[in-house]
Order: sequence, then C-alpha cells, then structure tokens
Amino acid sequence: MASQVHEFEVEMSSQECVDAIKKALEGLEGVNKVDIELEKKIVLIDSTLSSDELLEALKKTGKNSSYVGVKAA
Repeated sequence: MASQVHEFEVEMSSQECVDAIKKALEGLEGVNKVDIELEKKIVLIDSTLSSDELLEALKKTGKNSSYVGVKAA
C-alpha cells in the first residue's frame, strides 16, 4: 500500500498526551511521520498502514479518537 497522510481527531490536553501518542505511533512499522496539533486535537500520520490499524493504535493510548480522513496533498 502506498503511503498516505491520515487525519485523526484525538482527545488530548497536555504535552504528556502528545508524548504518549508519539511513542505509540512512532514504534509501529509502516509509520513514516507523526504530526500532532495539540490545540486543535489533530493527529496527522504519514503511513502505509490502514486507517483502522492506526485508529486501533491510537485507542490503545486510552485517548478517545476518531478518523477524519485522508489529508489532501
């Protein structure tokens, strides 16, 4: 599968949340880059993984997460 940038809304309120999400995602094979906008509660993930796989990884952090869609280039 080709790499795509997936956008997720994630409930997060602090730098600790950001760090936990980055740690969970950056360890996954197939994840190329993770960008997090704490103020907007947005996580952008450049990955070859499916949105379902990424959403599952986000939910394992204990944060409420929802898939927004593929970010247009």
